Amino acid sequence: MQRLRQWIQLIFVVLSNGYWGFPFKGTLYQGPLKVLCSPGLNCYSCPAATTYCPIGSLQQLLLGVRMSLAGGQVFIGTYVVGCIGLLGTLFGRLICGWACPFGLIQEWLHRIPSPKSRIPQWLGWGRYLVLVLLVVILPLAWIDEFDMGLPWFCKFLCPAGTLEAGLPMLLLDGDLRGSVGWLFANKLVLLLLMLTASVFSSRPFCRTLCPLGAFYGLFNRISLIRLKFDADACTKCGACHQVCPVEIRADEAPNSGACIRCLRCTGACRFGALGLDVAGYGLRISPPITADQPTHQEAGL
Repeated sequence: MQRLRQWIQLIFVVLSNGYWGFPFKGTLYQGPLKVLCSPGLNCYSCPAATTYCPIGSLQQLLLGVRMSLAGGQVFIGTYVVGCIGLLGTLFGRLICGWACPFGLIQEWLHRIPSPKSRIPQWLGWGRYLVLVLLVVILPLAWIDEFDMGLPWFCKFLCPAGTLEAGLPMLLLDGDLRGSVGWLFANKLVLLLLMLTASVFSSRPFCRTLCPLGAFYGLFNRISLIRLKFDADACTKCGACHQVCPVEIRADEAPNSGACIRCLRCTGACRFGALGLDVAGYGLRISPPITADQPTHQEAGL
């Protein structure tokens, strides 16, 4: 299952960044696919990007609200909100574990042999703070003389944008290098910190700062695809705790907003207590108990 997940992650990376004509044309892709919403965090300004970023588009919608209202117009942005709402309703944070390019990069870095450390659970509230403050409130409230807001998350924080758009564009456009200032330097430092932290801790950006993960996590309990937990089959052996990349207890909160639905816990559970619920249909992913595995009674329960 994990090998399949890795292949699907790679496929989404290629599909989301499939425009390889940019080194020759020196421009961003503006073809028909650019109207499609990328399920994961993938910068619109990446030279290879063929789709738009859901968080970037949501910010663009919100930062122009005050100006449109001043002009007597109201733009609700049903397409942008509808796309990410539909993705959240269908998949929840499964997208984070199966389709996000920046999540895949963090996973690769975490494989580097090194001492590993846990991330305190309370830091997970940071992603909700980023979503509410940088993505929603500040673009609406902090406006310039033209009644326009700023894309705070994209401009000041997003490490995926720095990696996928900022650095490639500097390499391609020599004129941009002379305009690099403290803002890009700060974002570059943040990117390096996140990449370094990924070596020692599992998915630090996803778990502490990603607003898209926070948004999708709101749908985890109601999404079409969810984890299914059978309390009667659970032996409390803790196997699911040991393999979880976001350090949650699947037997206690199977559809926590932090769960990225990587399904490692379902493969680790030997008693069939964890599975996948797809539109009400249960799918068992864990292998069956073999003769050399303990039964419920042998496990002491």
